[in-house]
Formats: sequence, C-alpha cells, structure tokens
Amino acid sequence: MDIYAFWDAVIRQDAQAIRPFFAKDAVICWHCSNERFTVDEFIRANCEYPGHWAAEMERLTETPGGLVTAMRVWPEDGEGSFHVASFFGLQDGLIRSLDEYWGDDGPAPDWRRQMHIGSSIRL
Repeated sequence: MDIYAFWDAVIRQDAQAIRPFFAKDAVICWHCSNERFTVDEFIRANCEYPGHWAAEMERLTETPGGLVTAMRVWPEDGEGSFHVASFFGLQDGLIRSLDEYWGDDGPAPDWRRQMHIGSSIRL
C-alpha cells in the first residue's frame, strides 16, 4: 500500500481516490470522539468536512500486519492545526482496520505551565 498516496487522497478529499485503499468491510474508529465508521461513512466524513487542507507526515512506522503514521494536519486558511496518530491494519495490500486518535494542537494547559516544567518541541 502506498501510504503517501492514501494521505494525499484524504487531504485532497478525493472520495474516488480514497475508496480503493480499503477492503469493502473495513472498520474505521476515531477513538477520541467514540465513533466507528464503515468505509462509506469514513469517506463521507472526510470529504464533506468543510475547507481545504494541508498535511505533513511526521512519522511512519511499519508494524507486523500494518503501518502507523503520525500526521500534522491544518486548514489552508491557517486557522489551527491538529495531529493524528493512525494505526492501519493491512491485509492483501488493503486497509482492513484504521484506528485514529485526533488531537487539537495548542499550548500546554495553565496548570502545567504554572509548574514551570517542560519546554517547546518547536520554537
């Protein structure tokens, strides 16, 4: 599976290009919002989300039977950004399962900043 082509299709919100990456009965879970999708629902959720998007892959790891990616995703208007950790279960070159964990990027919470611990990853 070409993971770069998959992410390109998702970011471009190209339903026809996304579909061939999935097995027909694949299951997609967005754990942070407690949602489970069929392939059709996943494509609809991604392709009907408003706005135009950009992304960069920060990490790609092969696992037995799959892949893990860490992506930074942001709207092209520059309003905010997100990180997503995606765990792909693959079989016969197709996505059989996809477990994703989405988070909004932002500053550390006040309680932790008041502790004067940690430092910025990016300056």
